[in-house]
Amino acid sequence: MELLYEDKHLCLAVKPVNVLSEDHPTQRCMPALLRQHYQERKQHDYIATVHRLDKPVGGVMLFSRSSAVTGKLTGLIARHEVEKEYLAILRGKPQEDEATLTDLLFHDATHNKSFVVSRERRGVREARLHYRVLGYHAQENLTLVKVRLHTGRTHQIRVQFSHRKLPLLGDIRYGSKAPCPPALWSHHLAFVHPMTKKRVDVQALPPMEYPWTLFARELGAK
Repeated sequence: MELLYEDKHLCLAVKPVNVLSEDHPTQRCMPALLRQHYQERKQHDYIATVHRLDKPVGGVMLFSRSSAVTGKLTGLIARHEVEKEYLAILRGKPQEDEATLTDLLFHDATHNKSFVVSRERRGVREARLHYRVLGYHAQENLTLVKVRLHTGRTHQIRVQFSHRKLPLLGDIRYGSKAPCPPALWSHHLAFVHPMTKKRVDVQALPPMEYPWTLFARELGAK
């Protein structure tokens, strides 16, 4: 368990790829792994998930360690007061090196898939993100981007880029055919601690394996 920050109120940990964000009775999930971690250290083991990453997506996640703090953290998330930055590898090259993307998204809960739509109607919500190109691998036609979310819609990053014919590498649900997990990583979280009022700011790099190794220099990996 890679912990980036912890105190009696909350913790920030790195979720591995293909581990669930929320409690599950049979599958590997972050709350159970964190409880085990704290039980082994004979510490209180209350853990609550206050936001989520899709199962195939890894990276930094925030968890509550106190029932008195859970509501405060979910409030920060709901008000978009937690800064979230992701790393993603796209198939293709964006027309602009830096831009803000704004779309209307509809999430089909039955099929767990989101779509860009042209007009507002019931269930449609605005999605907005900002991206910046960090590197381009011409031989494989892949682009590394850093993405900052301004809204938190289901599959937002995946569907907004796919809509522009720039699917995330490995994201079969949204147009990629590469046999690897979606190349999306929760890289950076920052917020004002609801109890101490101090700024908490953490980041983590993806594991240095394909396709991230193609951009090791841009990521500053050692």
